[in-house]
Amino acid sequence: GNPELPTAVNITWSSINFKTILQWQPKPSGYFYTVEIHGQASDSKKKCILTAETECDVTDVLRNVRETYTAHILSVTSSGMDNFEEPPFAVSEKFTPFNQTVLGKPEIQNYTQKGSKLNVMFRDPLTPYTFPNGSFQSIRDIFQHDLEYKIYYWKDQSSGKKDATTKSHTFEVSVDSTKNYCFYIQGVIPSRRESRNGQESVVLCTSVGRSILDEYGAEVFIIIAVIAIAVITLAIVLSVILCKRKKAKAAREKEPLNGV
Repeated sequence: GNPELPTAVNITWSSINFKTILQWQPKPSGYFYTVEIHGQASDSKKKCILTAETECDVTDVLRNVRETYTAHILSVTSSGMDNFEEPPFAVSEKFTPFNQTVLGKPEIQNYTQKGSKLNVMFRDPLTPYTFPNGSFQSIRDIFQHDLEYKIYYWKDQSSGKKDATTKSHTFEVSVDSTKNYCFYIQGVIPSRRESRNGQESVVLCTSVGRSILDEYGAEVFIIIAVIAIAVITLAIVLSVILCKRKKAKAAREKEPLNGV
């Protein structure tokens, strides 16, 4: 091989819902990279052959998601793959998709707050892998009973959170029927040691006929009351002043007549 060629450094696996990207440094100059994926129980597979990039989508060669893989990133010249000498290469850390891929955001499909019940329906994130009929597998199809979901919910404009867990696609939690609630959902793999919690869904809030007091808070009403009292007091004071002036004027108008 060519021992003078630089080898890759800072090799990282980035995987969400089993879509897995291998990244490394530095940008090549005068040479290329080729990625080899080695499984514990499978033959090595080449990806991104003679690439000038520093990342490679290796999703399709990690289909056995329970297998543990390592990546060899070879530094080669354009003709370096044709000879029998092994080019210089760097080896990644081990990666097991089933244990290490990050769970993506669940998609909330519908939610209602009726009376004292908050009901939420959601959908599993999809993976890049397909069934024989071409439809995409969801993370539930792969994790099965290892997957559960948590909902975190709280009264709108409050910081105290509650949570609940389900293995289905719905939540039903008890709430205060007079208050609005905000919530989000995330997938969880309790059996994992690391990366147990997935990405959080968008935060959504219910809207159940909020009163003006709920909307603006008591402080605004106190200010309004103070202003109202001030206006009423001013009106009374002005009325008293005007009344006294009228009486004084009337008294002055009567004085000449009394002197005649």
